[in-house]
Amino acid sequence: MRRRDLPSAFHARAPVRLDFAGGWTDVPPFSAREGGVVVNAAIALSAHVELTLGGPRIKLAALDLGEELECANAGGLVIDGRLDLHKAALRMFPVQSACTLATRSDAPAGSGLGSSGALDVALVAALALARGERFSEREIAEHAWYLETVEARIAGGKQDQFAAALGGVHRLSFRDPDVGVEPITLDPAFRTALERQTILCYTGKSRLSGATIARVLAAYERGETRVVDALRGLKETAERMTDALRAADLARVGVLLAENWRHQQALDPEMRAPEMALLERAMADAGALGGKAAGSGAGGCMFFLVRDPSAGAAAARSAQATVLPVAWAREGVRAW
Repeated sequence: MRRRDLPSAFHARAPVRLDFAGGWTDVPPFSAREGGVVVNAAIALSAHVELTLGGPRIKLAALDLGEELECANAGGLVIDGRLDLHKAALRMFPVQSACTLATRSDAPAGSGLGSSGALDVALVAALALARGERFSEREIAEHAWYLETVEARIAGGKQDQFAAALGGVHRLSFRDPDVGVEPITLDPAFRTALERQTILCYTGKSRLSGATIARVLAAYERGETRVVDALRGLKETAERMTDALRAADLARVGVLLAENWRHQQALDPEMRAPEMALLERAMADAGALGGKAAGSGAGGCMFFLVRDPSAGAAAARSAQATVLPVAWAREGVRAW
């Protein structure tokens, strides 16, 4: 039994990310066989977790999605497609028999901004705090990846969890099971310009499915030239993106965003949804330096580097996209 003077509510938040280049290369089997490289930056949209101990039952809720469920005890935490990340978290880090675990995300559902990875990280941080356990940021990221891919059985790489745990801008290298973490320090004036001139657009549609991911991974397993070349191209683009960011070369960053997006589209015919094509045309007409889909592709968010932020935002809205705020998040996961 807990003493009355001990806290019964625990909170955590973790930022989502923009992946500038190299996404998909952190996913097995490519990351295991050839090693992946991803360049990403945490942004100030977060996944939030609130854990309250006590009550007659286990209550789980995703407040932003309007989803909730209850179960009598831990035996009801069955992975069945309903709030599986919540269930997986409590299976990995059990607390007292009854609790309420509620989450929400600042990012829209299916955005491609790594929301589930950020949620994994915030869940681990909140539950670890409740259990009196202390983990490093790297350990939180690794536990969070295990939570999603093994416990919840949702395939994926590790870039989202590391971005959410660490915050900041990083070059991440993947040679399973190892992850190399290399911070990228941006020139202050360039950092400000990059933030101001990045337009993040939510298309309102997310079509990436398990079938799409399975097709890409199966094609790589078969050695299909188109997919193998695209994945290797993504890795090479990430290396050049690292150099462009360190050199504070805004125009080069734009060119490499567009290059990365061409490689993404080569992975699967369904990678570019009609809403994305409409948005791309509008942003090109507004003078975008380059852009790409956030995350895997096939819907969700795209982001563009533009010369004129006002014109870029207006062009995005003309294509029926929602413009989301962009602010770099220097801090990673926080629990209290």
